[in-house]
Amino acid sequence: MEVTATEHSENKSLWGGAKKPFEATYGKMMMWFFIVSDALTFSGFLVSYAFSRFKNIDSWPIADEVFNHFPFLHGVEAPMYYVALMTFILIFSSVTMVLAVDAGHHMKQSKVAFYMFLTIIGGAIFVGSQAWEWKNFIKGEYGALETRGGQILQFQNVETGKRVSLEEFAFELPTDRSTHEKSKGLWFSNESTISEITVSEVKAGFKNNEDLVIRTEKLNSFGRKTVLSRENSLAKIESASQVVQGANLVHNEYGNRLFADFFFFITGFHGFHVFSGVVINIIIFFNVLIGTYERRGHYEMVEKVGLYWHFVDLVWVFVFTFFYLV
Repeated sequence: MEVTATEHSENKSLWGGAKKPFEATYGKMMMWFFIVSDALTFSGFLVSYAFSRFKNIDSWPIADEVFNHFPFLHGVEAPMYYVALMTFILIFSSVTMVLAVDAGHHMKQSKVAFYMFLTIIGGAIFVGSQAWEWKNFIKGEYGALETRGGQILQFQNVETGKRVSLEEFAFELPTDRSTHEKSKGLWFSNESTISEITVSEVKAGFKNNEDLVIRTEKLNSFGRKTVLSRENSLAKIESASQVVQGANLVHNEYGNRLFADFFFFITGFHGFHVFSGVVINIIIFFNVLIGTYERRGHYEMVEKVGLYWHFVDLVWVFVFTFFYLV
C-alpha cells in the first residue's frame, strides 16, 4: 500500500500542473503533437500508395526508367543518381541542424548562425532539385501513344533494345488542327495544349521503320516491359487514340497514371513541408543574428525547429524508399 501511495504521489506531482512534464516546455510538447499527427497523415498517404501499386503491380512504371536524368548531362542515363544526391543533401542538412542545436545549448551564437545557414542552403537546394525533377517528369523524354482503353504504348529499337522518342521517327503530315480556345468554342471551354505530333504521324513513321517495335506498360515475369513482335506491334498500334508526352494527373507516358497522381501529391506535400521549414529556418536565422535568443538566455526555438526539420528528413527517407527503391 505504501508503494502504491508513493507512486500515486509521484504521478500527481509530475502531471498535476505544478511541474513541466519530463522537463519539456509547452512549445516542445506542441511540436511533438504536430509531428505525431503529421506522421499519421504521411503514413495514410504511403499506405494508399502501397495498396494502389500492389493492385496495379503489372503496369507500374519502373523507377530507373523514369528518374534517370542528371543536370547538365543531357542524353546520359543516370538512373537514380540525382535522387540519391538530393537525399544525401537533405540528410546532411539534418547533421548541420544537430550541430546548430548543440551550439545553442552551449550559447555559441556565431556557430548557431553558421550551421543554421548551412541547413537553409541544403533545404533550398533540395526544394530546387525537386522542382527540377517535376519539370522533367511533366515534360517527358520519349513520348508514347495511349490506346482507347488507356494502355500506354512505348517504342523501342529492335537492334539496340533502347527506347526511341516519337520525334525520331514520326512523319510530318499536313494538318490544320489547332488548340481549342473558349473564345472560339460553342460551349466556351478550353482544352489543354495539343501535342505537336499527331497519332497519324506516329503511325506512318512506325510503319515505315521496320527496326521499331512496341513495348507495352505490362511487366513480364522478369519485371521488364513486355516487348511485342513486329507483327503484333503493327496490329497494336491501330488501337492508339492519342499522343502522350510527359505526365500529368490524367495521362502518363511512363505507365499507370496513378503513379503520377501519387507522385505529384505525396512529393508535393513533402516539398511543401521542406519549403515551409526553409522559411521558418530563415526567420530563426535572422533572430539568431540580431541576438534575440541570447537575450532570452536560451536557444529553445532552434531546438523546436530542429525537431520539425528532422521529421521532414525522416519522412523523405520513407518517400524515397517507396517511390524510388521498392
